[in-house]
Amino acid sequence: MSRFAREGGSGERLRRGGGRRACCGVGSAAGMMPSGSPAVPVAVLLLLVWGAPWTHGRRSDVRIITDENWKELLKGEWMIEFYAPWCPACQNLQPEWESFAEWGEDLEVNVAKVDVTEQPGLSGRFIITALPTIYHCKDGEFRRYQGPRTKKDFINFISEKEWKSIEPVSSWFGPGSVLMSSMSALFQLSMWIRTCHNYFIEDLGLPVWGSYTVFALATLLSGLLLGLCMIFVADCLFPSKRRRPQPYPSKKLLPESSQPLQKVEEEQEADEEDVSEEEAGSKEGTNKDFPQNAIRQRSVGTSLATDKS
Repeated sequence: MSRFAREGGSGERLRRGGGRRACCGVGSAAGMMPSGSPAVPVAVLLLLVWGAPWTHGRRSDVRIITDENWKELLKGEWMIEFYAPWCPACQNLQPEWESFAEWGEDLEVNVAKVDVTEQPGLSGRFIITALPTIYHCKDGEFRRYQGPRTKKDFINFISEKEWKSIEPVSSWFGPGSVLMSSMSALFQLSMWIRTCHNYFIEDLGLPVWGSYTVFALATLLSGLLLGLCMIFVADCLFPSKRRRPQPYPSKKLLPESSQPLQKVEEEQEADEEDVSEEEAGSKEGTNKDFPQNAIRQRSVGTSLATDKS
């Protein structure tokens, strides 16, 4: 680490020395020119153009992560900061984070940041509940950094591999899981609803209750459509069984083991037929004897009447 510090200090001194030499060279050239020469403003302009990058600072080494390129985090080693521009703690961390990013190439680690106000889907995917939040990622394994937030501590965390002592995030709650993808979609939907609400109120001039009414109707319609789609899918996957007409009874060939039972049933049927025939015959006999009995009763009755007379 001292080697990197010496190299950084020497580089800074070289830049400062080069700047002084350039200024002296331009100044001497300007002194040699006549007072009315047009080369003087040209030299000043060249000086301003050459020194502009150093006055505004070098290009930031911190990479910006969005919903489109977040899968780059699954390859290599990363340190990711989740922040919001309005967060005071995040604002205090930015200088340290920028300084740490300058060491990223030497430490072979990518330093990135995510603006949760611009990327609500990533805040839901990583379950961001506090700001700032820092994650370490190594080949798709995510660990939450909870140590001190200084440049020195960040460097030691990577160089000494202190991240190995931290339990990685479960695969169920990893940013690439189905659960966290659903959370990301919900966060994006909530931000879209908020944007629509502001559009209805501010741009279209609708009252608050009017905006709520629109969302209520949209919720009802979406629920109806979703229910119809679910019924259609269920009907396609599990169709209802159609009733088939019952076939006419037909005699089936019974196995040999059931032949005694069949004989018993046939004997019972024959006995029932005999009993029914006997009952029918008895009824016919009574019907035939009825007129003869009636005649006999009449003849007996008349004879008794003559005897009495």
